[in-house]
Amino acid sequence: MKLCTYTADGKTRTGIVVGDSVIDTGVPGTMIDLIRQWDAVKPQLEARAIAGGGVPLASVRLEAPVQRPGKIFAIGLNYADHIAESKMGTPDKQVWFTKAQTSVNGPYDPILIARGAFTNDYEAELVAVIGRGGKHITAADAPAAVFGYCVGNDVTERLAQHATPQWSFGKSFDTHAPMGPWIVTADELGDPHALGIRCFVNGEKRQDSNTRHLVFNVWQQVEHLSMGVTLEPGDCLFTGTPGGIGAAMDPRQFLKAGDVVRTEIDGLGHIEGTMMAEA
Repeated sequence: MKLCTYTADGKTRTGIVVGDSVIDTGVPGTMIDLIRQWDAVKPQLEARAIAGGGVPLASVRLEAPVQRPGKIFAIGLNYADHIAESKMGTPDKQVWFTKAQTSVNGPYDPILIARGAFTNDYEAELVAVIGRGGKHITAADAPAAVFGYCVGNDVTERLAQHATPQWSFGKSFDTHAPMGPWIVTADELGDPHALGIRCFVNGEKRQDSNTRHLVFNVWQQVEHLSMGVTLEPGDCLFTGTPGGIGAAMDPRQFLKAGDVVRTEIDGLGHIEGTMMAEA
């Protein structure tokens, strides 16, 4: 099932995407509320999807599926080609940082270039959305803890990222976590480790890989994080980016106002944002 958060007639609600239509779930509250009730509401949502109806998808505004995740974690150095272009060794342990809640952005909304920031870069990523969650989840049990997946772009301000050993500030600028366009539930997507992932800037392909090349797979990521952190419904895990970032090009190619960045993953759709100078 494809589940979205959308705004129509001034109201924001959750919906089921069926073809070119979106059907109101009828579940009050946010996507996190829906995820928390998933086992109870899934049968009625399946029935609504079969019945059809709804409104044209083109007539609504798609928001980030989870507009205010409780936690956003992102893993660094998790594809071999990205590690090589970063001139760093393959990590023995997972390298994690956080992104601020206020970095969340809609799938087709403008991406802001902050005043005085000139080294904005893209990072195409598979995002895992936590469902049942929990603590001390083994890799074997991790599939049951993930609700679904969406497309993400871990937009990064490189100078701010590398100004200190901690990356979180440079990864957390406003609008620098566009996600969407919807969540594909885990049961519909199947194996998340066999998906083509690509990023384009102004139509030029910059990144082109497959999630089978993850150094630490999604299940290992869930196991590692839940060792110390209780994962909760709606938490979002950015699972790593492949090679091809602008900072590694010769000469380096950072994003500027007017650039259009498109990120796509097989089976999940695409997101696309235009870079815009902050007012």
